[in-house]
Amino acid sequence: MHQALYRKWRPQTFEDVCGQEHITSILKYEADHGAFSHAYLFCGSRGTGKTTCAKILAKVVNCEHPVNGSPCGVCSACCAIDSGAATDVLEMDAASNNGVDNIRDIRDEVVFAPNVLKYRVYIIDEVHMLSGSAFNALLKTLEEPPAHVVFILATTELQKLPATIISRCQRFDFRRIATPVLRDRLLHIARVEGITLDEEAATLLGKLAQGGMRDAISLLELCAGARRPITTDLVNETVGLTGREALLSTVRAIAARDYDALYSRVADVVQSSMDLGVFWQDLISIYRDMLVVKTTPRYAEYLDLTDAECRQLREVSGLFSKETILYHRQLLDSAYLTMQGANALKRVTAELTLTRMCDESLSTTNEALLSRMSKLEEMLLSGRFTVSKAEQDAEPISAQMTENAAELPKATKEEESAAVIQAKEAKTAPMPRTKPQAAPVDTSGKRVLRPLRAWQEVVERVTRQDGMTASFLKSAQAYTEGEQTVIVRFENDFMLMMLNRGDAKDLLRGALSVCLQREVKEKDLICEVKPKVSEVSALDEIIEELDQDFL
Repeated sequence: MHQALYRKWRPQTFEDVCGQEHITSILKYEADHGAFSHAYLFCGSRGTGKTTCAKILAKVVNCEHPVNGSPCGVCSACCAIDSGAATDVLEMDAASNNGVDNIRDIRDEVVFAPNVLKYRVYIIDEVHMLSGSAFNALLKTLEEPPAHVVFILATTELQKLPATIISRCQRFDFRRIATPVLRDRLLHIARVEGITLDEEAATLLGKLAQGGMRDAISLLELCAGARRPITTDLVNETVGLTGREALLSTVRAIAARDYDALYSRVADVVQSSMDLGVFWQDLISIYRDMLVVKTTPRYAEYLDLTDAECRQLREVSGLFSKETILYHRQLLDSAYLTMQGANALKRVTAELTLTRMCDESLSTTNEALLSRMSKLEEMLLSGRFTVSKAEQDAEPISAQMTENAAELPKATKEEESAAVIQAKEAKTAPMPRTKPQAAPVDTSGKRVLRPLRAWQEVVERVTRQDGMTASFLKSAQAYTEGEQTVIVRFENDFMLMMLNRGDAKDLLRGALSVCLQREVKEKDLICEVKPKVSEVSALDEIIEELDQDFL
């Protein structure tokens, strides 16, 4: 008979338990010194090892020859427990045996000595399901059981347990297992089982398991049923997920108010094997990640993403304000609750919600008004009192480049070609996360310049209005001098000339005003060519290191 992989790979010793070293180290110490407690409480989310550790503990307290705090697995006691023949180890599911009579039976049995083993062990799983009278019947026995009895309680909902029960047990909190730990375990299992598993697919399975080892192994076995190498595409197809690129393109379509792209995405999800509810959950997760990026510079520590995914997410989050992200998240949450209804029309709900997300004027809620006010504030600070033509008509960048290039005075054909190529890539190329530059010292005027941390966000805002200008700003470096002055340094004279044409400089000042939360006047913005020789003082090196640590 086939045995599920999660049962086949259930740990038999404390050393095999993954991601719970803070618990297994204590249990191994107690086993080494024979200092067992009379009652244990294991709490935590599903699939984190509560029942597994309870079974290992039941074996080690009765093991005849423990090895480094773990059961030997070969003595008669360990073999009897593994085979289920040990009558002194009783495992009870409180979900189906939650009455007071069940607890009274245990209370009457504990007075008798074990039949064969050293200890009589009671493992009560899902103990929070016991009734109030059952808890009352357990109290006295749990506080002062006979010396030969050990209670092990396990629960996923600690808040439902009476404080009188918790105070009588030695409590252990099982954490969600980290994605790298799940990934390494899945790769090991796949290698032994002869399953071809990509490392990226293993990481994706670990994320989907949400910290549960049992869920991760079950998903691995589900994907292995396809009888072909497990890749991220296979995982998405099997589980019914939407690829990350598709989700990011959906968010970009919302920012661009591209209704055709949004309706097409919903239609693709409905017509494929994917569940629209799962797609909606993934979209909610993307908005959560964008909010983290917008609110903290240390977002990489709180997101389980690769460096490339972080760069993509930062680029997309620059398309929205925090107020807009919160407003969209509220609409997504409300729509998801509606989709859970028995007679809910998921497609209609999704399309109507995406339409409302594209146009805040369709809603009169406080969140929608805050989103619209944030855009007005941005326009006031940047000096734009009307929506630009680029935002209204999404005019192709190539047309803008042709018009601007015709006005160039005497630029060579090679320079014009380079400008066109850079501008075409400006819309699609993700913003590189550059290392903070050292604060240079101008030896002539003895100026100390500090790197402008918000420069990347400034370039992203300019990109939305003028991709050609942004292409030259990407390679520039920005610094602040004193409280007001902003200095932007370019690689060569041609880039500086391009910024001084038309309203490019005004767009830059507007973006700086929004990001710095103050008005950057014309006299406060200095644009120059980068000096060929620069010196760095010892103080500037210290500032650079502090900036790097902060980022």
